[in-house]
Amino acid sequence: MELDTDFARRLFPAPCWKTAFFENAGGSYVPRSVIDRTVAYMTECQVQPHWPFASSRLATERIAAGHTLMAAMLNAEEDEITISQSTRGNFYVLANALRPLMSPGDEIIVTNLDHESNIGFWRRLADVGVVVKEWRVNKETAELEIAGLERLLTDRTRLVCVVQCSNITGAINDIPRIAKIVHDAGAWICVDGVAYAAHRLIDVKAWDVDFYAVSLYKLFGPHISVLYCKRERLDEAVNQNTPFRGDRRRKLNPGDPSHELTPAIVGIGDYFDALYRHHFKQPENDFRARLAALFRLIARHEQGLAARFVDYIGNEPAIHLVGPLTADPARRAPTFSFTVKGRRSAEIPPILAAENIAIASGNFGVFRLIPAVGIDRDDGVVRASMAHYNTLDEVDRLIAGFGRVV
Repeated sequence: MELDTDFARRLFPAPCWKTAFFENAGGSYVPRSVIDRTVAYMTECQVQPHWPFASSRLATERIAAGHTLMAAMLNAEEDEITISQSTRGNFYVLANALRPLMSPGDEIIVTNLDHESNIGFWRRLADVGVVVKEWRVNKETAELEIAGLERLLTDRTRLVCVVQCSNITGAINDIPRIAKIVHDAGAWICVDGVAYAAHRLIDVKAWDVDFYAVSLYKLFGPHISVLYCKRERLDEAVNQNTPFRGDRRRKLNPGDPSHELTPAIVGIGDYFDALYRHHFKQPENDFRARLAALFRLIARHEQGLAARFVDYIGNEPAIHLVGPLTADPARRAPTFSFTVKGRRSAEIPPILAAENIAIASGNFGVFRLIPAVGIDRDDGVVRASMAHYNTLDEVDRLIAGFGRVV
């Protein structure tokens, strides 16, 4: 079975497809189902929730439905889910919630592969005596190696922070294996799943992670973020809300989830269900079973896109790829970053933009990786990132555009 991209694209606003869009790692397009859910909330129940009158009850139900849908997508319990404005904000609050549980001399391990949002706030704990260690990528491959982590772990390690899929290299880290190593050492693991979520099914329980974050605007949803916190960890964490609002759903959110955008999360489920019904004729009552089948289909389609681009890059000596030269869906998502010999990265996106091809350049918040692999941090890399709604014809347009640049 092949993914019907024509059908998928019909579920999005038509203007999306005027451009060959390859900046999905920065933020995906949003299907009409998400837009419709947002409009419906603001039209029908834009009032304060939790009161007994009809519109307030409706608001309460729709906000709750967003929590329920997100818990199902991550395979978490509903009271383990915090919905807030951004992943950066969620990690900031989480770091403050865990800081009182750490003592001077305790150790945190971060990587130089991660986006700064998952390492910057943990690094600040050095100000209170926490020792921060850096798990560094292999300079030649730009990938993390398990042996490097094992050398850093000690009996004082309290937390390891690592990205599941790099928004630069596209490489996928083996989170279940890393989590076991971390837990065997008596520490916790905090995972940035932002660049992974649009490409593979998430299962925080099967992976046994302690903390996991997703930015929904990179998962075909609104510009808000979800933080999973394992119940045991959540009960230990220090309340970051007001003293009388310390229940699990509010404990790691100093405010409230967006009243308008939390109901819109259900639109992501609507979209995935529409894709499932179109491709799989047999009924399936279990939402996660439907997601699993759909993400397998998505992975196969994205592998085809990646293979076409990998074949081009592998035969173009002027392009230096950062990360693995493979289309293997077990090893990477279809996010590619590279430099072009004789060109500054910043000058390339405008050239392709003139041909209605959208790409980007820079360091993309991964300030430490770029210089670690010998690239100018200020100019950074060119990035072309694909999603399931991209087509082979668009990839061919992208390749032709780079051919002219080279």
